[in-house]
Amino acid sequence: MLKVGLTGGIGAGKSEVSRLLVECGAVLIDADRIAREVVAPGTPGLAAVVDAFGDQVLAPDGGLDRPKLGSIVFADPERLAALNAIVHPLVGARSRELETAASDDAVVVHDVPLLAENGLAPLYDLVVVVDAAPETQLDRLVRLRGMTEEDARARMAAQATRDKRLEIADIVIDNDVPLEDLRSRVREVWADLVRRTRDAEE
Repeated sequence: MLKVGLTGGIGAGKSEVSRLLVECGAVLIDADRIAREVVAPGTPGLAAVVDAFGDQVLAPDGGLDRPKLGSIVFADPERLAALNAIVHPLVGARSRELETAASDDAVVVHDVPLLAENGLAPLYDLVVVVDAAPETQLDRLVRLRGMTEEDARARMAAQATRDKRLEIADIVIDNDVPLEDLRSRVREVWADLVRRTRDAEE
């Protein structure tokens, strides 16, 4: 099994790359999706979040009011650390379960938005970074996700710098290209990952 950490700045196109890798045959473990699952209604995770932050973070349907929780933790590093202390171990445990269920010759891709920020590179056999110029990221966030320019810049500034991400990269996928070029680059990377998996087994 080859454990790959996949990351990239907001708006760099990491989701598109993970989708293409799955098309090639990768087993995807999506940290964001798991982070939502572990605090779904009725879970111990949600109960722990409500214990820590109060009923104000619940939506009328009993689920987590993400924008409300976001507004509390985004401005307060201590509250953010408290939230991470609840969610990260749950995400880690679920990720390990999914990884254990994959076959021995699988290429397991962990889609981890904050891999560089949280110093997680050593957990993986190699790290793939999806890279795009800051002006490309900004354009995608404003045009495709409907953010204001100010909000988009703030989100980008809250993440690791482009240099810091590239520093931990074993493989870089340039996503300042048309989709067809991206698709052929991902296929190249996939062939490399499969070869590495085979080499590791021998």
